[in-house]
Amino acid sequence: MTTQPHPAWTPPADLVEASVLRDYQAWLVARGLRPAGAETEPYADLHRWSVERPEEFWGSLVDYFDVPLERPPGAPVLGSRAMPGAQWFPGSTLNYADVVLRHRGDGVAVVLVVEDGTRAELTWEDLRGQVGAVAGWLREQGVGPGDRVAGYLPNLPAAVVCFLATASLGATWSACSMEYSPAGAADRLAQLDPVVLVTADGYHFGGRRHDRTAEADQLAAALPSLRARLLVGHLDPAAGGARGASYDEVVATPVEPAPLPVPFDHPLWVLYSSGTTGRPKGIVHGHGGIVLEHLKWAALHLDLRPGSRFHWFTTTSWMMWNAQVAGLLLGATIVLYDGSPTWPAPDATWRLAEAERLTYLGTSAAYLAGSHKQDLDLAGLDLASLVGVGSTGSPLPESTAAWVNERLPAVWLASATGGTDVCSAFAGGVATLPAVPGEIQAPLLGVALESWDTEGRPVVGDVGEMVVTAPIPSMPVLFWDDPDGSRYADAYFSTWPGVWRHGDFVTVTERGSLVVHGRSDATMNRYGVRMGSAEIYEVVDAFGEVADSLVIGLEEPGGGYWMPLFVVAAPGAVVDDDVVARLRAAIRTDLSPRHVPDDVVVVDRLPHTLTGKRMEVPVKRILSGLPPEEAANAKSVDDPTALEQFVALRR
Repeated sequence: MTTQPHPAWTPPADLVEASVLRDYQAWLVARGLRPAGAETEPYADLHRWSVERPEEFWGSLVDYFDVPLERPPGAPVLGSRAMPGAQWFPGSTLNYADVVLRHRGDGVAVVLVVEDGTRAELTWEDLRGQVGAVAGWLREQGVGPGDRVAGYLPNLPAAVVCFLATASLGATWSACSMEYSPAGAADRLAQLDPVVLVTADGYHFGGRRHDRTAEADQLAAALPSLRARLLVGHLDPAAGGARGASYDEVVATPVEPAPLPVPFDHPLWVLYSSGTTGRPKGIVHGHGGIVLEHLKWAALHLDLRPGSRFHWFTTTSWMMWNAQVAGLLLGATIVLYDGSPTWPAPDATWRLAEAERLTYLGTSAAYLAGSHKQDLDLAGLDLASLVGVGSTGSPLPESTAAWVNERLPAVWLASATGGTDVCSAFAGGVATLPAVPGEIQAPLLGVALESWDTEGRPVVGDVGEMVVTAPIPSMPVLFWDDPDGSRYADAYFSTWPGVWRHGDFVTVTERGSLVVHGRSDATMNRYGVRMGSAEIYEVVDAFGEVADSLVIGLEEPGGGYWMPLFVVAAPGAVVDDDVVARLRAAIRTDLSPRHVPDDVVVVDRLPHTLTGKRMEVPVKRILSGLPPEEAANAKSVDDPTALEQFVALRR
């Protein structure tokens, strides 16, 4: 008999009844799209309908959310189901900015909090007026449909305004955060030949003001296609001068916006792959696909609505920035933050939730794991308004999930897995389902998610490759500079033609929940037993003597297998033989004797992507004999010199 795990959180009846998801279920019944009684049907039944009847499901979202979509009479929802190449709402038009700017009034749309205590607000009317003003300025620079506008910006309201202004003209937006070097930003933005660059003079982080004026100038010099620059004075309101137009001057006079209707799949923005093994791939998403996906995700899976106060800690380089802006599609207030999530104290993000009366707080699994490791005292904070906490970026350790549930028993903790590829989640939270630590509650509506074995057969209760067997509207329209679509097809469909392989090992449980084990190309496969790196990190992260860690499994000539664990000692600590012995014992006891590392190697530092992810695959490639400069793109590494030390560690 299968043991049923005990949920750490069960949705209270009043939350279930008041949820957007339950309202949507009742709406479906009222419209005759679901049978009588389906107002309270199990989520699994609703999900099954959403993937078996995609035309009905995605079409219903247009009506339920009152999306201003112009459709030709009789036009299908899904013209072609091919992957890649699905055709959603052929012949239809809309504009992302139009969906946002339909919300009006004196209510607050955007809040900015800076770690130095500075705070600012934009009402919905402020937002409309500024978007219209920037759109008018862009139009004066000759910007129109198909042109690209680039941002080199911190997480500011100006970034949101400039994105919406760009979208309103049918131009395409792309941004990098200012932590990127000029060369690293140019690696991404120069691909697009942008005609306008929006820059700030710097950002705040860790108690310091980081002036990036010179770096912004260097980036501009690396973009020969530019016609104009727009300058945001964040550190110094007077910043600008001869470098370009002043943002504050441009938005001083409000202008009524007039978003241009564009085709459903018209390019909205370009996001980028991590770029750890070469030039970052430009991932292009369309207006319509993102509007529908983000409305679905934010409302039906985060339970956001008008009046919600929504924050996800992010930078403008991470897809979660784009996902946070999605709150505006629903009329929610989004709370932006410029600074470190752990300054001036490790609980800074939790204190932001208290001060801003957040209803939904999104963060990374790493931040929650850090809060757990330091056992932050959350009981002294007033978090009564907080309904949900979201976690993404990497698998959330089961022990950390249990800790959050214990410290905040009334709060719904929803872990999610997804990617820049679709700018959303494949699986995540469901307000009407119980939550089990270490599991993701369910696949999102409309996502035909399965776990496949090496023969391409669905498996339940065992580890397999996560695949998506049917299209969703926010799959990329195309990759930039990929005229024949070969790079796009190779990225997701080369293993099983017509089936999206995401590159994660997962277990789909008999209850329909999901356990993510880590990237499939970085997953341990020793003696036929597969285990994700996430499980190993969960054990290692519990050791106070260890500040950082990285584990890989390396297949060696002759059938050998080497599994080293690299660790960085915490400040003031020493990882000696005793600590190593305890690490080995903990992994043996808590995980598997087959996954005890062959070697525990103490190093000075470890490499990460610029969004903080461990670089397992590049390290594995270096240890296999590849030069560091070929194993990873140095411009996408937080400390490129950290890769060099692995050359000496080759076997």
